[in-house]
Amino acid sequence: MCGIVGYVGPRDAAPILLEGLRRLEYRGYDSAGLAVLTDDGEVFVEKKAGKLSNLTDHLNGSAPAGHPGIAHTRWATHGRPNDANAHPHRDCSGRLALIHNGIIENYAEIKERLLSAGHRFTSETDTEVLAHLIEERYQGDLVEAVRDALGEVRGAYAIGVMHLDHPNRIVGARMNVPLIVGLGNGEGFLASDVPAILEHTKNVVILQEGDIADVTPEGVTIIGMDGVKVERPVTKIRWNIAAAEKGGFPHFTLKEIYEQPHAIGEALRGRVDDAGNVKLPELEAIEEKLRRVERVYVVGCGTARYAGEVGAHLIQSWAGLPANGQIGSEMRYSPPPIDDRTLVISVSQSGETADTLAPQKLASERGAVIVVVTNVVGSALTREADAVCYLQAGPEVAVASTKAFVTQVVVLEMIALHLAQLRGTMSDRRRRSFGLALRDLPGQAAEVLKLAPQVKKLARRWAGVRDVMFVGRALGFPVAMEGALKLKELSYVHAEGYAAGELKHGPIALLDPQTPLVAIATKSATYEKVVSNVAEVHAREAPVVAVATVGDEVIDRYAQDVLYVPETPEEMSPVIAIVPLQLLAYEVAVARGADVDQPRNLAKSVTVE
Repeated sequence: MCGIVGYVGPRDAAPILLEGLRRLEYRGYDSAGLAVLTDDGEVFVEKKAGKLSNLTDHLNGSAPAGHPGIAHTRWATHGRPNDANAHPHRDCSGRLALIHNGIIENYAEIKERLLSAGHRFTSETDTEVLAHLIEERYQGDLVEAVRDALGEVRGAYAIGVMHLDHPNRIVGARMNVPLIVGLGNGEGFLASDVPAILEHTKNVVILQEGDIADVTPEGVTIIGMDGVKVERPVTKIRWNIAAAEKGGFPHFTLKEIYEQPHAIGEALRGRVDDAGNVKLPELEAIEEKLRRVERVYVVGCGTARYAGEVGAHLIQSWAGLPANGQIGSEMRYSPPPIDDRTLVISVSQSGETADTLAPQKLASERGAVIVVVTNVVGSALTREADAVCYLQAGPEVAVASTKAFVTQVVVLEMIALHLAQLRGTMSDRRRRSFGLALRDLPGQAAEVLKLAPQVKKLARRWAGVRDVMFVGRALGFPVAMEGALKLKELSYVHAEGYAAGELKHGPIALLDPQTPLVAIATKSATYEKVVSNVAEVHAREAPVVAVATVGDEVIDRYAQDVLYVPETPEEMSPVIAIVPLQLLAYEVAVARGADVDQPRNLAKSVTVE
């Protein structure tokens, strides 16, 4: 969940590193720091707690000339967010500097041994043990010292290392945490994510588990933990740096909300034809395994979990398979029945979510069929999967997911339709009707975005509220939970999502004229029941906002505000119904002056449990 960037080549490293950190700050903003081998032959290190601006303001353009260099933006795990715990960390000699994303699980016992051997520690972090371990093993070969040291650690890591003795080299390594190598013209890069280096190169090598990369201006040599050289393909990045910038929007969050019509279209590209036929080529190789499946678990955390609830509902409804959504962080502590007739679908925007990786590993060990739904090629989840269905949504920079949610739902709907076809539980005609409805979603999402002015006015009225309740039934329930999560994440307003029928079993006691209720009341089989629930709230004088289908002439009797969305089959409605709630959360956050793109205490990719 931290950001790593490194550079080796003829140019001064500091400007490249600081710009790379700016593009990675969404990964963590508790502190930032950099290390550069100066022209005077010293390892210069500067780091500051807080956001990247604290570091850049302190440097004030005076970072020394030199190369290579490494830099880091941190989301704290071990050790408070302060200057001492910020990265990079040095060894006792001051000749080595190291940055790290992840967690070293056995750091305490290693630290105790190193202290007994006379090493001096200056931080509370687990990371610093790596610097001293490499120092202990170093005998002139930096790559071998890194490999030897990593053989002693347990946990997850992506690291970048530089050393005074090696002015034309940086070394990277990864295990369960993302790291890529960029190949430029006479220069090389390390990074946690593509935006950090895309300005300089479109050619990247995605490191895999246990890879150790020796990066020089001439290229990269990769070895495994066994010391044997391995070959990794070079991937050509086909989107440009503008895709990772704000594009004229005030925040990445708003930009990504407005990118959703395009993102949905990209998710459908090559999978749904003009006649509505749905085909997932990614699943063809495992069709026999899928035919044998007797139960399904859709696993995710946060936003991915709510998308998973939609997917589980539709798989059960369409394919006739028992299907449940599972909270990734809880699943392995009370595991459901899992065997070789179980399908586990892991859902994660980053593909690196530790709380989803762990239950996937358990399921794999028990013989389950593993399908991964993610946005990031080469991410950790994908490497233990039988099949991967990519979102194809493009980079998502803002911490709070928006286009990831809608594309996760769309991909899960296509998987549900694929399973229904394999099992013969749905006629071709009905399947094609859903396929055509999927093809309508990009245009419908674009239509919903026209509600923005109405939502902005509503948000200004709500800027001072302390609590908001969201309700929905059936497929509206996960939409309500995701809507509440977005409001919490972005604006820090307390919000909860409930099944609408549960209101009368307790939560209705919280409602009063100062506590609004948001109802997902789109056209559905449970519409009349939702309206009945809303009427109960209206009778108690709580303000109601409803998300309803265009043409509904009933709901405004009970709702003060109605956000009308285009009509779509109930099964597709979550993709459309969530969009006005994303806008609402965004506008409330802006009205309250919150840090929209980087909400406090959160990071984009949660790579520790």
